[in-house]
Amino acid sequence: MISIEGLSKIFHTKDQEVRAVDDLSLNIDKGEIYGVIGYSGAGKSTFIRLLNRLEDPTEGSITMDDQNLTALSKGKLRVARQEIGMIFQHFNLLWSRTVYDNISFPLEIAGVSKGDRQKRVNELIELVGLSGRGNSYPSQLSGGQKQRVGIARALANNPKVLLCDEATSALDPETTDSILDLLVDINEKLSLTIVLITHEMHVIRKICHQVAVMEQGKIVEQGDVLDVFLHPEKKVTKRFVDQVMGDPEKETSMQLIKDNYRTGEIIKLHFVGESTNQALISDISRKFELDINILHGKITQTQKGAYGTMFVQFDGEQSEIERAIEYIESTSVEVEVNPHV
Repeated sequence: MISIEGLSKIFHTKDQEVRAVDDLSLNIDKGEIYGVIGYSGAGKSTFIRLLNRLEDPTEGSITMDDQNLTALSKGKLRVARQEIGMIFQHFNLLWSRTVYDNISFPLEIAGVSKGDRQKRVNELIELVGLSGRGNSYPSQLSGGQKQRVGIARALANNPKVLLCDEATSALDPETTDSILDLLVDINEKLSLTIVLITHEMHVIRKICHQVAVMEQGKIVEQGDVLDVFLHPEKKVTKRFVDQVMGDPEKETSMQLIKDNYRTGEIIKLHFVGESTNQALISDISRKFELDINILHGKITQTQKGAYGTMFVQFDGEQSEIERAIEYIESTSVEVEVNPHV
């Protein structure tokens, strides 16, 4: 659906050259929710502006649905942009227009007849959950309602791709979840490809199928969201995973573990998918002569399944501890012994 090859964007200032996007390549499949995550200054916003050609790339190509966007004339690019919807962090609504008129605006520009506009706008108002608010003005709406208007407007011309630029960053957690649920619903109903940039791993965890991690203009890690949660390789990726899972190894609690649990073994368990439903600890306590202390644990859900970690202490005869570890390794649960202790 979207193929990006060697994409770069260099900005020149009076004193220096800034490479905001640096030789970036990735592929996004049709119907996928693809997340791009990075901290401030990573190049995320420049990248998404390159995708719809609000910025011209310095180097590289963007192919969308077999059409090379970087080779289009201005006239053809205007037509191509009608197949790319975009929603923004701060909504970018027209404050003097009602909800209905905001959603209708791109259809007016595209020359759609009044009757067809009315039908399409009413469909979209219902789709995004704003029935009865068509005559309201943006100043009369909550933040979440404003973003729903922004989503409806972005969908007006039946785009093939929806770009989301920090679409939930200005919202409270509960409203964020409702907007993310709406995006999942739209993705499933319309088979719409969604590219979402964010600095919040919660957003990636909740709705994305694939994720790319950006740092200093480059993609430093990418893959299936669950795989990235399980095996983050780069330091920046580990920091993002810690946003959701927490990291007792970096907290004072790990020092307490070191100080207070000096016997036996400290074990870190990784649960994935159906293994999160296993009664593993109670099973081990019945099978082996061990004292078991649960020290820390958390389970979270991704689009591809559940993922969890747990720190436990096994105290008893070393041979019995080793037998218990062998038993766990025979299941689908991953084991790490004495993690950084």
